[in-house]
Amino acid sequence: MAARSMRKPGRGRRGAGSGGAVARARATGAALADEVLRARDAALARRRRRVSPRRAAAARASAVAPSASRIAAAGAGVRAGVVVAEGDSWFDFPWHDVLRMLEDDHGYDVESVSHRGDRVEDMAYAGGQLEELCRVLERLLRRGEAPRAILLSAGGNDLAGSEFAMLLEHARSPRPGLNEDVVCGILEQRVRNAYVTLIESVTRVARARTGAVIPIVVHGYARPVPDGRGFLGGWGPLPGPWLQPGFRQKGYDDLAVATRIVGDLIDRFDTTLRAVAALPGFGHVRCLDLRSELSNGADYKRWWSDELHPTERGFRAVAARFAAAIEAG
Repeated sequence: MAARSMRKPGRGRRGAGSGGAVARARATGAALADEVLRARDAALARRRRRVSPRRAAAARASAVAPSASRIAAAGAGVRAGVVVAEGDSWFDFPWHDVLRMLEDDHGYDVESVSHRGDRVEDMAYAGGQLEELCRVLERLLRRGEAPRAILLSAGGNDLAGSEFAMLLEHARSPRPGLNEDVVCGILEQRVRNAYVTLIESVTRVARARTGAVIPIVVHGYARPVPDGRGFLGGWGPLPGPWLQPGFRQKGYDDLAVATRIVGDLIDRFDTTLRAVAALPGFGHVRCLDLRSELSNGADYKRWWSDELHPTERGFRAVAARFAAAIEAG
């Protein structure tokens, strides 16, 4: 059995130059928010020019009003408010995901711009989801609504997948387990900076549109089991597996050892994310620690449908934590 690495996480490097990097990340987020807002302001001006008061009044007059029975059947009056979501496959998974559970089990109307497979860098720097989020906020305001919270889910795709083996030392190397230099670089620099940029840009866009600081809820992940199970056995839009191939490439054939190593990685991710949420100016950010929500013990298949995604039962447990955070404000 391969020995577990005993090195201190990021020893001698943690926090080196982080203040300047965080400041630059926030400046990047502010610049991206300004860019999106300028583009959306121009689009709204075009919209106002094209929709005259007479045309708007005619549209209201010609709108088909659903019957009272249809409105009741859709759950009118049974809603806990609106939330807006930006994220990856935990928010955009076939059949069951966090957002579906928030709607069906907790009564929220969810407006989502999430896309499975996106990395936190895609969300932070590409601008596509941010622009879509701004559009969603504008639609809500036209209906006289504002979200109770903005939910962000990101980071899993930055750790798992074809490059996962790069995070590992070989099982037969002098210091098996996580490669601290690589993990530190990805988590404490790349992921941290992208999250800072993402939160800053989302905060600014939401404040510019709604006039308020909207609570933001982010989350760490639970500790999975790298057993080689992919989505639907390795088919479909999320084939996988995402973890076991990397372990095999680096000589790990003991599932218990691999599970402990990936658990260490999830712990490190959680620490990084909580440090971001604790930054000055991010008092409106709530960070969910989900490590105890999904079992990685003998009954793990009741909670995990594959290496990365919960079962329906697992998503329900995670959604309950989100609902509690939203209610807490």
